[in-house]
Amino acid sequence: MVAALLAPLYSALVNISANGTAAPQAATGPLMRVFRPVQAQLADVDARISAQVNAFDPAIEGYVAYAIGGGGKRLRPLLALLSGGATGAIESGHVDLAVIVELIHLATLVHDDIMDDAERRRSQPTVNARWGNSLSVLLGDVLFAHALNLATDFDDTRISRTIARTATEVCSGEMIQTQRRFDLQLSREEYFRIIGMKTGSLFACASELGAVINGAPDKVVRKLRNYGAQIGTAYQIYDDCLDVAGTESETGKTLGTDLRKGKLTLPVLALLESSSTFDRAQAATLVLEGKLEEVTALLQNAPSGGLNAAVTTALDFISQAEAELVSFPPNDYVDSLFGLGEALRELVEPLRA
Repeated sequence: MVAALLAPLYSALVNISANGTAAPQAATGPLMRVFRPVQAQLADVDARISAQVNAFDPAIEGYVAYAIGGGGKRLRPLLALLSGGATGAIESGHVDLAVIVELIHLATLVHDDIMDDAERRRSQPTVNARWGNSLSVLLGDVLFAHALNLATDFDDTRISRTIARTATEVCSGEMIQTQRRFDLQLSREEYFRIIGMKTGSLFACASELGAVINGAPDKVVRKLRNYGAQIGTAYQIYDDCLDVAGTESETGKTLGTDLRKGKLTLPVLALLESSSTFDRAQAATLVLEGKLEEVTALLQNAPSGGLNAAVTTALDFISQAEAELVSFPPNDYVDSLFGLGEALRELVEPLRA
Protein backbone atom coordinates (compact mmCIF):
# COMPACT_ATOMS: atom_id res chain seq x y z
CA MET A 1 0.00 0.00 0.00
CA VAL A 2 1.13 3.53 -0.68
CA ALA A 3 1.71 5.43 2.53
CA ALA A 4 -1.35 7.41 3.63
CA LEU A 5 0.49 10.69 3.18
CA LEU A 6 1.25 9.89 -0.46
CA ALA A 7 -1.99 8.19 -1.45
CA PRO A 8 -3.64 11.36 -2.85
CA LEU A 9 -0.47 12.12 -4.84
CA TYR A 10 -0.39 8.58 -6.21
CA SER A 11 -3.97 8.64 -7.45
CA ALA A 12 -3.92 12.20 -8.73
CA LEU A 13 -0.59 12.29 -10.54
CA VAL A 14 0.09 8.80 -11.87
CA ASN A 15 -1.66 7.87 -15.10
CA ILE A 16 -3.44 4.63 -14.21
CA SER A 17 -5.30 2.49 -16.71
CA ALA A 18 -8.42 0.46 -16.07
CA ASN A 19 -6.54 -2.63 -14.87
CA GLY A 20 -4.48 -0.63 -12.39
CA THR A 21 -1.22 -0.49 -14.32
CA ALA A 22 0.54 2.62 -15.51
CA ALA A 23 -0.64 3.42 -19.00
CA PRO A 24 2.24 3.54 -21.49
CA GLN A 25 2.59 6.23 -24.08
CA ALA A 26 0.97 4.64 -27.11
CA ALA A 27 3.18 4.17 -30.11
CA THR A 28 1.88 6.39 -32.85
CA GLY A 29 2.70 7.24 -36.45
CA PRO A 30 5.63 5.43 -38.03
CA LEU A 31 6.40 3.48 -34.85
CA MET A 32 2.95 1.91 -34.49
CA ARG A 33 3.50 -0.88 -37.01
CA VAL A 34 6.87 -1.79 -35.47
CA PHE A 35 5.30 -2.74 -32.13
CA ARG A 36 2.59 -5.05 -33.50
CA PRO A 37 4.43 -8.41 -33.25
CA VAL A 38 5.14 -7.90 -29.53
CA GLN A 39 2.09 -5.97 -28.33
CA ALA A 40 1.05 -8.71 -25.91
CA GLN A 41 4.52 -8.98 -24.38
CA LEU A 42 4.84 -5.19 -24.11
CA ALA A 43 1.57 -5.09 -22.19
CA ASP A 44 3.13 -7.59 -19.80
CA VAL A 45 6.24 -5.41 -19.55
CA ASP A 46 4.12 -2.36 -18.66
CA ALA A 47 2.25 -4.31 -15.99
CA ARG A 48 5.52 -5.60 -14.57
CA ILE A 49 7.04 -2.12 -14.48
CA SER A 50 4.02 -0.79 -12.60
CA ALA A 51 4.21 -3.72 -10.16
CA GLN A 52 7.76 -2.75 -9.21
CA VAL A 53 6.29 -0.01 -7.00
CA ASN A 54 5.41 -2.69 -4.46
CA ALA A 55 9.09 -3.62 -4.06
CA PHE A 56 9.89 -0.32 -2.36
CA ASP A 57 9.41 0.98 1.15
CA PRO A 58 5.86 2.35 1.54
CA ALA A 59 7.30 5.77 2.41
CA ILE A 60 8.73 6.18 -1.12
CA GLU A 61 6.24 4.19 -3.19
CA GLY A 62 4.46 7.34 -4.35
CA TYR A 63 7.62 8.89 -5.74
CA VAL A 64 8.57 5.69 -7.55
CA ALA A 65 5.05 5.41 -8.96
CA TYR A 66 5.28 8.95 -10.32
CA ALA A 67 8.69 8.37 -11.90
CA ILE A 68 7.65 5.19 -13.69
CA GLY A 69 4.05 6.12 -14.41
CA GLY A 70 4.52 8.47 -17.33
CA GLY A 71 4.78 5.73 -19.92
CA GLY A 72 7.20 6.27 -22.80
CA LYS A 73 8.01 4.83 -26.19
CA ARG A 74 9.46 1.63 -24.67
CA LEU A 75 12.08 1.38 -27.43
CA ARG A 76 14.60 -0.49 -25.27
CA PRO A 77 12.06 -3.10 -24.16
CA LEU A 78 10.97 -3.34 -27.80
CA LEU A 79 14.50 -4.27 -28.85
CA ALA A 80 14.83 -6.88 -26.10
CA LEU A 81 11.63 -8.57 -27.29
CA LEU A 82 12.25 -8.27 -31.03
CA SER A 83 15.77 -9.62 -30.60
CA GLY A 84 14.31 -12.60 -28.79
CA GLY A 85 11.79 -13.17 -31.56
CA ALA A 86 14.48 -12.82 -34.21
CA THR A 87 16.54 -15.61 -32.61
CA GLY A 88 13.83 -18.00 -31.36
CA ALA A 89 10.87 -17.83 -29.03
CA ILE A 90 10.12 -14.90 -26.73
CA GLU A 91 10.40 -16.26 -23.19
CA SER A 92 9.67 -14.85 -19.73
CA GLY A 93 13.36 -13.93 -19.50
CA HIS A 94 12.90 -11.48 -22.35
CA VAL A 95 10.11 -9.74 -20.43
CA ASP A 96 12.39 -9.61 -17.37
CA LEU A 97 15.15 -8.08 -19.50
CA ALA A 98 12.75 -5.56 -21.01
CA VAL A 99 11.67 -4.42 -17.54
CA ILE A 100 15.27 -4.03 -16.37
CA VAL A 101 16.50 -1.97 -19.34
CA GLU A 102 13.48 0.32 -19.08
CA LEU A 103 14.05 0.89 -15.36
CA ILE A 104 17.67 1.83 -16.09
CA HIS A 105 16.45 4.21 -18.77
CA LEU A 106 13.90 5.77 -16.40
CA ALA A 107 16.62 6.27 -13.79
CA THR A 108 18.75 8.15 -16.32
CA LEU A 109 15.81 10.39 -17.22
CA VAL A 110 15.34 11.38 -13.59
CA HIS A 111 19.01 12.32 -13.35
CA ASP A 112 19.04 14.04 -16.78
CA ASP A 113 16.16 16.28 -15.81
CA ILE A 114 17.97 17.35 -12.64
CA MET A 115 21.13 18.31 -14.52
CA ASP A 116 19.16 20.11 -17.24
CA ASP A 117 16.76 21.90 -14.87
CA ALA A 118 14.00 20.48 -17.06
CA GLU A 119 10.46 21.24 -15.98
CA ARG A 120 8.43 18.85 -18.13
CA ARG A 121 8.84 15.27 -19.25
CA ARG A 122 6.14 13.27 -21.06
CA SER A 123 3.72 16.17 -20.69
CA GLN A 124 3.88 16.27 -16.91
CA PRO A 125 6.13 18.04 -14.38
CA THR A 126 9.50 16.37 -13.91
CA VAL A 127 10.35 14.77 -10.58
CA ASN A 128 12.81 17.56 -9.79
CA ALA A 129 10.28 20.25 -10.70
CA ARG A 130 7.83 18.73 -8.22
CA TRP A 131 10.06 17.65 -5.34
CA GLY A 132 13.45 19.26 -5.85
CA ASN A 133 16.89 17.95 -6.74
CA SER A 134 17.87 16.24 -3.51
CA LEU A 135 14.99 13.80 -3.49
CA SER A 136 15.22 13.33 -7.26
CA VAL A 137 18.90 12.31 -7.15
CA LEU A 138 18.08 9.64 -4.60
CA LEU A 139 15.06 8.47 -6.57
CA GLY A 140 17.21 7.97 -9.67
CA ASP A 141 19.74 6.09 -7.54
CA VAL A 142 17.13 3.77 -6.09
CA LEU A 143 15.75 2.97 -9.56
CA PHE A 144 19.27 2.10 -10.77
CA ALA A 145 19.87 -0.10 -7.74
CA HIS A 146 16.55 -1.87 -8.14
CA ALA A 147 17.21 -2.62 -11.81
CA LEU A 148 20.60 -4.13 -10.97
CA ASN A 149 19.03 -6.17 -8.20
CA LEU A 150 16.48 -7.60 -10.64
CA ALA A 151 19.32 -8.53 -12.99
CA THR A 152 20.77 -10.90 -10.37
CA ASP A 153 17.76 -13.20 -10.84
CA PHE A 154 19.16 -14.47 -14.15
CA ASP A 155 20.98 -17.78 -13.76
CA ASP A 156 23.38 -16.83 -16.56
CA THR A 157 25.85 -14.43 -14.93
CA ARG A 158 26.83 -13.16 -18.38
CA ILE A 159 23.46 -11.39 -18.47
CA SER A 160 23.75 -9.71 -15.08
CA ARG A 161 27.36 -8.70 -15.76
CA THR A 162 26.43 -7.15 -19.10
CA ILE A 163 23.58 -5.20 -17.52
CA ALA A 164 25.82 -3.92 -14.72
CA ARG A 165 28.57 -2.99 -17.19
CA THR A 166 26.04 -1.15 -19.35
CA ALA A 167 24.69 0.82 -16.38
CA THR A 168 28.25 1.90 -15.62
CA GLU A 169 28.80 2.90 -19.25
CA VAL A 170 25.58 4.92 -19.39
CA CYS A 171 26.51 6.87 -16.26
CA SER A 172 30.09 7.36 -17.47
CA GLY A 173 28.83 8.77 -20.76
CA GLU A 174 26.66 11.26 -18.90
CA MET A 175 29.62 12.28 -16.74
CA ILE A 176 31.88 12.83 -19.76
CA GLN A 177 29.18 14.88 -21.48
CA THR A 178 28.82 17.01 -18.35
CA GLN A 179 32.59 17.40 -18.17
CA ARG A 180 32.70 18.65 -21.77
CA ARG A 181 29.91 21.22 -21.51
CA PHE A 182 30.69 24.52 -23.27
CA ASP A 183 33.82 22.91 -24.73
CA LEU A 184 34.12 24.25 -28.26
CA GLN A 185 37.03 21.87 -28.90
CA LEU A 186 34.71 18.84 -28.69
CA SER A 187 35.16 16.76 -31.85
CA ARG A 188 32.64 14.67 -33.73
CA GLU A 189 34.47 11.54 -32.67
CA GLU A 190 34.21 12.53 -29.02
CA TYR A 191 30.53 13.36 -29.45
CA PHE A 192 29.86 9.93 -30.99
CA ARG A 193 31.75 8.26 -28.15
CA ILE A 194 29.62 10.09 -25.60
CA ILE A 195 26.26 9.27 -27.17
CA GLY A 196 27.41 5.71 -27.86
CA MET A 197 27.94 5.32 -24.12
CA LYS A 198 24.94 7.22 -22.76
CA THR A 199 22.36 5.99 -25.29
CA GLY A 200 23.74 3.44 -27.75
CA SER A 201 25.02 1.12 -25.03
CA LEU A 202 21.58 0.47 -23.50
CA PHE A 203 20.03 -0.14 -26.93
CA ALA A 204 22.92 -2.51 -27.64
CA CYS A 205 22.48 -4.28 -24.31
CA ALA A 206 18.78 -4.92 -24.96
CA SER A 207 19.43 -6.27 -28.46
CA GLU A 208 22.43 -8.37 -27.43
CA LEU A 209 20.88 -9.99 -24.38
CA GLY A 210 17.63 -10.75 -26.18
CA ALA A 211 19.74 -13.08 -28.32
CA VAL A 212 21.85 -14.36 -25.42
CA ILE A 213 18.74 -15.51 -23.54
CA ASN A 214 17.90 -17.71 -26.54
CA GLY A 215 21.42 -19.14 -26.70
CA ALA A 216 22.08 -17.61 -30.12
CA PRO A 217 25.53 -18.09 -31.71
CA ASP A 218 28.15 -15.46 -30.87
CA LYS A 219 28.10 -14.10 -34.43
CA VAL A 220 24.36 -13.48 -34.22
CA VAL A 221 24.72 -11.90 -30.78
CA ARG A 222 27.38 -9.52 -32.12
CA LYS A 223 25.24 -8.51 -35.08
CA LEU A 224 22.28 -7.70 -32.86
CA ARG A 225 24.48 -5.81 -30.43
CA ASN A 226 25.88 -3.77 -33.32
CA TYR A 227 22.37 -3.18 -34.62
CA GLY A 228 21.26 -1.85 -31.24
CA ALA A 229 24.30 0.40 -30.86
CA GLN A 230 23.82 1.92 -34.32
CA ILE A 231 20.06 2.41 -34.05
CA GLY A 232 20.48 3.87 -30.56
CA THR A 233 23.07 6.34 -31.84
CA ALA A 234 20.74 7.35 -34.67
CA TYR A 235 17.92 7.84 -32.19
CA GLN A 236 20.07 10.08 -29.99
CA ILE A 237 21.01 12.24 -32.97
CA TYR A 238 17.30 12.52 -33.79
CA ASP A 239 16.60 13.52 -30.19
CA ASP A 240 19.40 16.10 -30.31
CA CYS A 241 17.88 17.58 -33.46
CA LEU A 242 14.45 17.72 -31.82
CA ASP A 243 15.93 19.71 -28.94
CA VAL A 244 16.60 22.61 -31.30
CA ALA A 245 13.98 22.04 -34.01
CA GLY A 246 11.03 20.43 -32.24
CA THR A 247 8.15 21.92 -30.26
CA GLU A 248 7.27 21.23 -26.64
CA SER A 249 3.64 20.59 -27.57
CA GLU A 250 4.76 17.72 -29.84
CA THR A 251 7.45 16.24 -27.62
CA GLY A 252 5.89 16.78 -24.21
CA LYS A 253 9.22 17.79 -22.66
CA THR A 254 11.31 20.89 -22.04
CA LEU A 255 13.31 21.72 -25.19
CA GLY A 256 16.45 23.76 -25.66
CA THR A 257 18.04 22.28 -22.54
CA ASP A 258 21.09 20.97 -24.41
CA LEU A 259 22.04 24.41 -25.67
CA ARG A 260 21.26 26.21 -22.42
CA LYS A 261 23.39 23.72 -20.50
CA GLY A 262 26.27 23.84 -22.96
CA LYS A 263 25.87 20.35 -24.44
CA LEU A 264 27.39 20.53 -27.90
CA THR A 265 25.25 18.14 -29.91
CA LEU A 266 25.79 17.12 -33.53
CA PRO A 267 23.66 19.87 -35.14
CA VAL A 268 25.72 22.51 -33.33
CA LEU A 269 29.04 20.79 -34.06
CA ALA A 270 28.12 20.50 -37.74
CA LEU A 271 27.20 24.19 -37.84
CA LEU A 272 30.52 25.22 -36.31
CA GLU A 273 32.47 22.94 -38.67
CA SER A 274 30.77 24.29 -41.79
CA SER A 275 31.06 28.01 -40.91
CA SER A 276 33.71 30.42 -42.06
CA THR A 277 36.16 31.68 -39.46
CA PHE A 278 34.12 34.83 -38.85
CA ASP A 279 30.76 33.07 -38.82
CA ARG A 280 32.13 30.34 -36.57
CA ALA A 281 33.26 32.90 -34.02
CA GLN A 282 29.85 34.55 -34.12
CA ALA A 283 28.04 31.20 -33.80
CA ALA A 284 30.34 30.09 -30.98
CA THR A 285 29.52 33.25 -29.03
CA LEU A 286 25.78 32.59 -29.41
CA VAL A 287 26.26 28.96 -28.32
CA LEU A 288 28.26 29.93 -25.24
CA GLU A 289 25.63 32.49 -24.31
CA GLY A 290 22.84 29.94 -24.75
CA LYS A 291 20.97 32.05 -27.31
CA LEU A 292 18.49 29.35 -28.33
CA GLU A 293 16.43 31.26 -30.88
CA GLU A 294 19.46 32.74 -32.64
CA VAL A 295 21.31 29.40 -32.81
CA THR A 296 18.18 27.61 -34.03
CA ALA A 297 17.84 30.15 -36.82
CA LEU A 298 21.46 29.57 -37.84
CA LEU A 299 20.97 25.79 -37.77
CA GLN A 300 17.92 25.96 -39.98
CA ASN A 301 19.52 28.36 -42.47
CA ALA A 302 22.79 26.47 -42.95
CA PRO A 303 22.32 24.43 -46.15
CA SER A 304 25.39 22.22 -45.71
CA GLY A 305 25.72 22.24 -41.94
CA GLY A 306 23.64 22.21 -38.80
CA LEU A 307 20.40 20.27 -38.96
CA ASN A 308 20.87 18.96 -42.50
CA ALA A 309 24.26 17.46 -41.73
CA ALA A 310 23.00 15.91 -38.49
CA VAL A 311 19.98 14.37 -40.26
CA THR A 312 22.24 12.89 -42.94
CA THR A 313 24.47 11.37 -40.27
CA ALA A 314 21.50 9.86 -38.45
CA LEU A 315 20.32 8.28 -41.70
CA ASP A 316 23.80 6.80 -42.23
CA PHE A 317 23.68 5.15 -38.79
CA ILE A 318 20.25 3.69 -39.58
CA SER A 319 21.62 2.15 -42.77
CA GLN A 320 24.59 0.70 -40.87
CA ALA A 321 22.20 -0.82 -38.34
CA GLU A 322 20.09 -2.43 -41.05
CA ALA A 323 23.20 -3.89 -42.69
CA GLU A 324 23.69 -6.05 -39.58
CA LEU A 325 20.36 -7.79 -40.25
CA VAL A 326 20.66 -8.74 -43.92
CA SER A 327 21.75 -12.32 -43.18
CA PHE A 328 18.91 -13.02 -40.73
CA PRO A 329 16.16 -15.40 -41.85
CA PRO A 330 13.04 -13.26 -42.30
CA ASN A 331 10.19 -13.38 -39.80
CA ASP A 332 7.82 -10.83 -38.26
CA TYR A 333 10.36 -9.83 -35.61
CA VAL A 334 13.22 -9.31 -38.03
CA ASP A 335 10.83 -7.34 -40.22
CA SER A 336 10.06 -5.09 -37.25
CA LEU A 337 13.76 -4.54 -36.57
CA PHE A 338 14.06 -3.33 -40.16
CA GLY A 339 10.82 -1.43 -39.65
CA LEU A 340 12.25 0.41 -36.67
CA GLY A 341 14.96 1.80 -38.93
CA GLU A 342 12.40 2.84 -41.51
CA ALA A 343 10.19 4.43 -38.86
CA LEU A 344 13.14 6.39 -37.53
CA ARG A 345 13.88 7.57 -41.07
CA GLU A 346 10.34 8.90 -41.31
CA LEU A 347 10.83 10.80 -38.05
CA VAL A 348 14.26 12.20 -38.92
CA GLU A 349 13.68 13.29 -42.54
CA PRO A 350 11.16 16.08 -41.76
CA LEU A 351 13.78 17.77 -39.56
CA ARG A 352 15.82 18.81 -42.59
CA ALA A 353 16.07 22.58 -42.80
